[in-house]
Amino acid sequence: MPRARFTVDEVVRLTLDFYRRNCIEGLFLSSGIIRSPDYTMEQLVEVARRLREEHDFRGYIHLKTIPDAAPELLQRAGQYADRLSINIELPTEAGLVSLAPEKDGPAIRRSMARLRVHIEEAKEQAREVEASPVVSLPRAKPARARSKPFAAAGQSTQMIVGADAADDATILATSAQLYGSYRLKRVYYSAFSPIPDASSSLPLQAPPLVREHRLYQADWLMRFYGFAADEIASPRTGGMLRLEVDPKLAWALAHPENFPVDLNRAPRELLLRVPGLGVKAVDRLLLTRRVRRLRADDLQRLRVPVKKVLPFVVLVDHRPARVLDVRGLVAQASQAVPQQVPLF
Repeated sequence: MPRARFTVDEVVRLTLDFYRRNCIEGLFLSSGIIRSPDYTMEQLVEVARRLREEHDFRGYIHLKTIPDAAPELLQRAGQYADRLSINIELPTEAGLVSLAPEKDGPAIRRSMARLRVHIEEAKEQAREVEASPVVSLPRAKPARARSKPFAAAGQSTQMIVGADAADDATILATSAQLYGSYRLKRVYYSAFSPIPDASSSLPLQAPPLVREHRLYQADWLMRFYGFAADEIASPRTGGMLRLEVDPKLAWALAHPENFPVDLNRAPRELLLRVPGLGVKAVDRLLLTRRVRRLRADDLQRLRVPVKKVLPFVVLVDHRPARVLDVRGLVAQASQAVPQQVPLF
């Protein structure tokens, strides 16, 4: 299949043109391998360097790095880019060997580890600079030395969902390990899309896009709500997320012993597990209950989905039924399941 590419000059010119017309806020730059990993990475870094140094580009830059590139090239990339990413591609090493044998899983993780070291070193240097005394010269404004930034927005990765046999429990376990080991800012999930004349080892049909959506919701629960990966999806329960309800509601329905939750007494970590309560809503509830006891009207004022929350909570003027109406809650949630609109 013939391929096309932009030169460094063309990418720089296009980026500046769109940025000046306020069409974009930044640049996400990726590339297939051209000649060699090092040559490709040099081209990506050169684009970022020219934008920053020659054109004083202040927009966001995200570079998709090449795992096999020389470490010094990755280090240079972090000096110009706000975020760096290295695609892990598939959730398991076995899947990578089977479907993408040209990819080197250990090399990908080594690159992630190097990026983590550089990012943490830059943060430590920034803390030291912040703690250093301010230098004051005659007839000049007091100023503090500046630390050299390195991928200030961190690193991320992406994995394909539905190309291999990995279930959601495996995918989330891999994500949890990546977050813990490499301090990733984000794991992105991309539903597999079949192409004509593809390998016979690949599935003929794409997974439902709602599966990708549920994985993003589950990922959010791990990062901001204190859920462990095996609480959301476990091999013991089939390993797959329920498609008809969101993962938080699914967990609540599977653990009725934790409900109802008294909104006037429960700690923050338990409030975060109530379906319908987000992080901001929980923080507002905690502030409100410092001055008065919470009532049902308070939920409406805080703009939380009252119908979704009330079956799981106790308030001064509300106590739900002793037994959760599982069928009713599932039916109510199923009405809101997004439907993919066909493109053609």
